[in-house]
Amino acid sequence: MEISPAEVKMRLDAEERVYLIDVREPHEYRQARIEGAELVPMQSVPAALQSLAGKAGDGVLIVYCHHGVRSLSVVNWLREQGVAACQSMSGGIDRWSIEIDATAPRYS
Repeated sequence: MEISPAEVKMRLDAEERVYLIDVREPHEYRQARIEGAELVPMQSVPAALQSLAGKAGDGVLIVYCHHGVRSLSVVNWLREQGVAACQSMSGGIDRWSIEIDATAPRYS
């Protein structure tokens, strides 16, 4: 259900087919983001279900938010809708900033 930022980085470096899905709000996305991530605010996920399911059919969705709470809820919901190829990045972009990319700003 969850994946660590280090595991995400390894998959990206290995050029595996992963789709980074940022479920934060636009103002959060403007403050800090992971290169290549697609912004799909949490409340927009139901409307984007078909698109997300299509991506999951071609790879794995790595869903993240600020600390990992919203993304875990989204992954649970996606799995209930039949989208199995999805994981939540534990600790969110905050942990990513600490462990992987110090250039990604931290915010509160």
